[in-house]
Amino acid sequence: MEENKKFKLVSSKKTRYLLPNILTLAGVCLGISSIKFSIDGNFSLAVTLILFAAILDALDGRIARLIQGTSDFGKELDSLTDFVSFGIAPVFILYFWELNNYGKLGWAITLIYSVCCVLRLARFNLTKVESSQEWKNNFFEGIPSPAGGLLILMPLIYELTNLNIGLEIKKFTPYLTILIAILLVSKIPTLSLKKISISPKATVFLLLGIGIVFIALLFYTLETLLVFGIGYLISIPISVILYKSQNKKNLEKISDENHEDIL
Repeated sequence: MEENKKFKLVSSKKTRYLLPNILTLAGVCLGISSIKFSIDGNFSLAVTLILFAAILDALDGRIARLIQGTSDFGKELDSLTDFVSFGIAPVFILYFWELNNYGKLGWAITLIYSVCCVLRLARFNLTKVESSQEWKNNFFEGIPSPAGGLLILMPLIYELTNLNIGLEIKKFTPYLTILIAILLVSKIPTLSLKKISISPKATVFLLLGIGIVFIALLFYTLETLLVFGIGYLISIPISVILYKSQNKKNLEKISDENHEDIL
């Protein structure tokens, strides 16, 4: 009886570690598959797979923490997956769609973006926040790789939506790719939703919002991605303002504490 109980406990522990990693590996498969479909010229499906990879990336860590299945292996696997799905796949989609028309320059831009993404991920893995500055957990340093991977695809997404505002957005592809690459390795603070807590009263509204977004993505996938991409770019200066405000409050708090210690 005791042996069976022990076996169940070990099995449960393995499951807790296995489930998040399966989701992470699924993200790798989606990223690699998106490259294949872009080679075939099916750019709409390629973009959709990157979206699904981003959703899985958002879920695997949360599920791991929820079921207490976090591990060092999972953390490293997640970083490698992010590089493949958001550091290689999106820019290769762009290369097969437009950047190849720029010859060696287009390939150089492709490499620059991928290098910036891997540098961003390496820095993220080494970043440690001191206990006195836990508020910094509400911010990323630079834009995260999933956001970067989706943002560089905005010109392609715009073309796929068949919207017509009188601009040839396609021509901005190289410039936007370089800009996002710089933002990846920059120290510009951007909002992180990982540590934000929701009050029980606001849960209903949160679920309603998630439902609306899900329906929008289901029926207007590309249009919704375009709106979110523009919204994210607009949120960057807002993030900087919030970061400076939080930093100022923290410095004032430390100053007051030091003053009390002296007294």
